[in-house]
Amino acid sequence: MENTSQNIRITADIMKSEFFRILKSVGFKEDRAEKCAEIFMINSLEGVYSHGVNRFPRFVKYVLEGFVKPDAEPSFVSGTGSLEQWNGNLGPGPLNALHSTDRAMELAGENGIGLVALANTNHWMRGGTYGWQTAKKGFVFIGWTNTCPNMPAWGAKDPRLGNNPFVMAVPYKDEAIVLDFAMSQFSYGKIETYRNDGRQLPYPAGYNKNNELTSNPVEVLETMRAVPVGYWKGASFSLLLDIFATILSGGLSSSQVKSCSTEYNVSQVFIAINLKGLHNFPAIENSISQIIGDLQKSSPVDENAKIRYPGENVVQVRSENLKEGIPVNRGIWEKVLSL
Repeated sequence: MENTSQNIRITADIMKSEFFRILKSVGFKEDRAEKCAEIFMINSLEGVYSHGVNRFPRFVKYVLEGFVKPDAEPSFVSGTGSLEQWNGNLGPGPLNALHSTDRAMELAGENGIGLVALANTNHWMRGGTYGWQTAKKGFVFIGWTNTCPNMPAWGAKDPRLGNNPFVMAVPYKDEAIVLDFAMSQFSYGKIETYRNDGRQLPYPAGYNKNNELTSNPVEVLETMRAVPVGYWKGASFSLLLDIFATILSGGLSSSQVKSCSTEYNVSQVFIAINLKGLHNFPAIENSISQIIGDLQKSSPVDENAKIRYPGENVVQVRSENLKEGIPVNRGIWEKVLSL
């Protein structure tokens, strides 16, 4: 987020304490309010404002409207080997996702790989949260969620696919390599961030009412016709992610979730892989370092630019925001304080 007259800087401690205060006031028990507040703060601290502070007022709104149940916890449904199905019971999406990720790692510790499929849950906010959580403990992570229908199939006008965020993560040195992306060129949270800041998107993000590709966030939010990443490839990837999330969890598909104004009851998949059992485990870090080293030898188009691996910028943003405060749109922060 750029520093402009519209933005102010808020310390991580103050942001977390405000989130905690508000969550307790809307029915969260203290320990659950603490965990949830921390997730929203860290998402913001690490530069994912669209699924941190910017999203927080909407999350509270869904709690007050009964779509998110503060005290609901996941319940076991069935299991076979290293695969388990759980019911999220419409509990807070981030807390359900934390639980599912932990359980996937437990299964991976026992079996080499663990898969937890979660039905009847809510928006997990930043999917990368669970990639970082897993990779920092030495596991590989693969996970995804379906969403409401918010993206058209390739060549179609009406949105029938979800933009179904997908995450992959692997441990790397003291941090991680984390890929976290929606099947649309920009997530709707990112599009809303650009709209709130009064900025145009750097690349076309969707279609306007005239069926023209546009970088104007207002026009894309008006039509809800985000363009799939990779065009037909992203649309196909989205479809398969939805199918897999639905059949593995026994939950709802994007077409059954229906409402994007109160998106809930989604299906998610969490996979953890235990690297320690592999015969080449001692050489894995060196192998990754060689791959990243070769990538960073790339010749950038812009001589002042740096070629980064996924998640590399998080470390820099985290450090900067800890030192200077988290940049927040002034209007959004005022809205948070008023909750």
